[in-house]
Amino acid sequence: MNADNAILWPMGALVALTFAVLLLVPIRRFRAAFARQVTAADFRYGESANVPGDVAIPNRNYMNLLESPVLFYVACLTVYVTHRVDTVFVALAWIYVAARAAHSVVHLTYNNVMHRLAFFGAGLLVLIAMWARFFLIL
Repeated sequence: MNADNAILWPMGALVALTFAVLLLVPIRRFRAAFARQVTAADFRYGESANVPGDVAIPNRNYMNLLESPVLFYVACLTVYVTHRVDTVFVALAWIYVAARAAHSVVHLTYNNVMHRLAFFGAGLLVLIAMWARFFLIL
């Protein structure tokens, strides 16, 4: 196995997390619909004010996993195609994935904003470090 391929595993883990959260969106929506908490009209333009928080949060978390993680995927692919993958970069990638996973767990369970912010901020700092390291080793 090519040593550069090690960077693909954290990418795959984040993709798996993203799909897992995506599965929660229809589960929570259908559960709320069967409980008559929402109707299809509540989702016509996204999510209306009628949608309960526990139903809206998985969709918001899914959106979070499609925003700044794009920079993570690009960073990983950039080091991969330029053959600059090393153990430090792979470790940073795994730390980023762990921070995103922790953010999602907090968001989808007890949703403490300060805890979420801590994990989001930690992940963002790791992402900045990944990009800084890439440009420093050019």
